[in-house]
Amino acid sequence: MSTEDFIKYCLSKKGAYKDFPFGEDCTVIKVEKRIFAQFFTLKGQESATFNCDAMTGDFYRRLYPGVVVRGYHCPAVQQPYFNTLPLNGSVEASVILEMIDHSYKTVVGKLPKYIQKRLVDQ
Repeated sequence: MSTEDFIKYCLSKKGAYKDFPFGEDCTVIKVEKRIFAQFFTLKGQESATFNCDAMTGDFYRRLYPGVVVRGYHCPAVQQPYFNTLPLNGSVEASVILEMIDHSYKTVVGKLPKYIQKRLVDQ
């Protein structure tokens, strides 16, 4: 899958939309004004950062050591809750889709209950 395919998958989530708060070089996908995916070029490599809970983030970092890393651009206190990875095939597309699903659910789970109800039937 290409970066555009992953972006389209993110945008298929209920309430998801594209934003560019960090400039045109970083495509950010949000739900209810909260980021759940970021797509950008890092050291010449198309990459992504996804939100996660600390346990799931650690799981993927152990599964793909040195490939999936803590959110490189996040403050240290937030790094356990974000994973950054290259989109070069070193992580299977199916796993990246799982990470996107988890990121979306993690962010939606932090929203007020009445908003969650509106978004849950995804």
